[in-house]
Amino acid sequence: MTTSLETKITAEPGKQVIIIEREFDAPRELVFEAFTDAELYKEWNVPRKYTMTMDKFESRDGGSWRFIHHDDKGGSYAFHGVLHEVTAPERIIQTFEYEGLPEKGHVTLETATFKPLPGGRTKLLIESVFRNVADRDGMLQSGMEGGLNDSFSKLADLLNRLKSK
Repeated sequence: MTTSLETKITAEPGKQVIIIEREFDAPRELVFEAFTDAELYKEWNVPRKYTMTMDKFESRDGGSWRFIHHDDKGGSYAFHGVLHEVTAPERIIQTFEYEGLPEKGHVTLETATFKPLPGGRTKLLIESVFRNVADRDGMLQSGMEGGLNDSFSKLADLLNRLKSK
């Protein structure tokens, strides 16, 4: 069986949307849990060159979250959002905002859908809608792709460990 374990990022010119797709060799309940359990989330959702401090993680409808990535030079990068919907194991709808921009309000609306695939695999589909094309392009230019690939690689490793327990 051939599976695609690479992350695909689609950003059509002139549109405010980024589509992220990735397959994981794990059941969707486990992938969903890695997105909604604070301890698991801390293990994978930080690129390898950073560490993470989690201030808040309320994985429920109406909950909120905030975490900070720290680099080895003393820099800190904070992010926060509100969870609008957490429907296990199917979907998470939330906002995402980077706190380091000079002006507030550059909020992204993200919908993560977890689709079961044959063989106990899962397809993750994330749609990120930005306020405008400039915000979307700024995210693409920020190094998002490298960080996302690194974090999803860590997630795949974590899922393999959890499956073998």
